[in-house]
Amino acid sequence: MAEQPVCAAQVNSCPSSQSNSCSGGGSVSSTSVPVLFCFSVFARPSSVPHGSCYEILIQKFLSLYGDQIDMHRKFVVQLYAEEWGQYIDLPKGFLVSERCKVRLVPLQIQLATLGNLTPSTTVFFCCDMQERFRPAIKYFGDIISVGQRLLQGARILGIPVIVTEQYPKGLGSTVQELDLTGVKLVVPKTKFSMVLPEVEAALAEIPGVRSVVLFGVETHVCIQQTALDLVGRGVEVHIVADASSSRSMMDRMFALERLARNGVIITTSEAVLLQLVADKDHPKFKEIQNIIKASAPESGLLSKV
Repeated sequence: MAEQPVCAAQVNSCPSSQSNSCSGGGSVSSTSVPVLFCFSVFARPSSVPHGSCYEILIQKFLSLYGDQIDMHRKFVVQLYAEEWGQYIDLPKGFLVSERCKVRLVPLQIQLATLGNLTPSTTVFFCCDMQERFRPAIKYFGDIISVGQRLLQGARILGIPVIVTEQYPKGLGSTVQELDLTGVKLVVPKTKFSMVLPEVEAALAEIPGVRSVVLFGVETHVCIQQTALDLVGRGVEVHIVADASSSRSMMDRMFALERLARNGVIITTSEAVLLQLVADKDHPKFKEIQNIIKASAPESGLLSKV
């Protein structure tokens, strides 16, 4: 049997005296045990007393990630099991006795907010829009144009932007048409996914991140692997179809189809920008309207509809 899901607000309201005992009646030791606490895209090493139980682990998660956790949702704690090579639900009656890795997982997606974007909880990821890809990527000029719209919108709305460059020594820097003024981070990589330690550290500095708007190249490689890594960490991912492409339309379209089946939201640049302002009376609406006044290039998508 596994421990029952818990609402973070309920644990947070418990008296502090519970930190010295567990619901099963046992007590904890003064000896500390190292534990890696994982939540969403983050992983933070800490320690708890030997013999700590489920409630104490939850309290530790709250102390480490309080500003990131929706207190009204239910969560389950999972333990990484070497025997299975993956996380399992925390066994009922579990007590910390040795070094381990645990993660806090939302029990269900809040359907009422699924797909909603707000500037305060959103980050833009611009993936590998580099010079050497120009002759190889389908509709590269179109996706650069749309990418610039997104970067301009992010500056207007104050949304953090993280940019990666795949092996820039060989593939060059981000194309000059993309204005990276004010971006939070530009990081080189060799890994296909953008979910790097430097990126995770940058995300940890931004309170309340729930959604990533992702665009760039290639859709079936770096975009796909980044999206799956983020979804696996509980982050809602919006891929901008008219700002993402591959060397072949077949790879591009099959990747978008697969990602849609895995809970990723496939959207367009105009839909993203208008969803972020949400209201004609938004103080930045006129500036966003100027960006989208001319329709975005369709980058070959209409031929596949």
